[in-house]
Amino acid sequence: MKKQITIAIDGFSSTGKSTLAKQLAQQLGYIYVDTGAMYRAVAYFAMQNQLISVDSFNKVDLVNQLKNIVLEFKFNSELGFAEMYLNGTNVEKAIRTIEVSGYVSKVAEISEVRAKLVEQQQEMGKNKGIVMDGRDIGTVVFPDAELKIFMTASAATRAQRRFDELVQKGDSVSYDEVLKNVEERDYIDTHRDDSPLVMAEDAVEIDNSHLTREEQFQAVLELVHSIID
Repeated sequence: MKKQITIAIDGFSSTGKSTLAKQLAQQLGYIYVDTGAMYRAVAYFAMQNQLISVDSFNKVDLVNQLKNIVLEFKFNSELGFAEMYLNGTNVEKAIRTIEVSGYVSKVAEISEVRAKLVEQQQEMGKNKGIVMDGRDIGTVVFPDAELKIFMTASAATRAQRRFDELVQKGDSVSYDEVLKNVEERDYIDTHRDDSPLVMAEDAVEIDNSHLTREEQFQAVLELVHSIID
C-alpha cells in the first residue's frame, strides 16, 4: 500500500487552488478541505448578523460569537465534493458571491478567527491522506507537509477567470469590480500581521497564467507520485 501524505496548496485568490485540490483528492482518494470556504462562512456569518458592512466591522462581537459558529463539510455525491455547512445550513452557494469576497480577507485578518479555524484544520489532517488549500497551509497549518504547492498568476488573469465564473453563475458584476476585489485581497492577504500569505521555503511555485487545468494537474500529479511511489 502506498504511503499517504499531506498536500498543502497555497496561493493567491482565484488561482484555481480549489479546482486542483479537488482533482488531486479525487485521483488519490484523499480527503479534500477548502479552508477558504471556512473563512468565507465566517465572513457570511458576520454579514448575516450585521457585524460587518462597507462602513463598519464589529470585530469584538465577531470574536465573542465564534463559539456560536459551527462549520462542517458534508460530501455531496452528486457533485463529487464536500459542501460547506454553517450551523447546519448549506451555504456553499451563498459564500461564493462577490459580496462575501469583499469581506473575507478582512475577517481572515483576525487572529482569534485564524486560531479557531487552524485548530479545526489540523485536526482534520492528523491522519494524513488529505489535500488542503488556502493561504497558510504550508507555512502554519501543516509546516511539515510532504508536498507544498504555491500557486500564482497575474492579477488580470485571475480577475478574468473569476469574472467568467461569476457571470456563468448569473451574478451581475463588472470586470473592473472583480479586478479591484482581487487586488485588494492580494494586498490584505500579503500584509496582515497574523499568518500573511507567503510561499514556504520548500514549496514548489506554479505560475498557471498560461497553463490549462489539465496541464497543471498532470504536473502536480507527477510531483505527488515522486513522493508516494
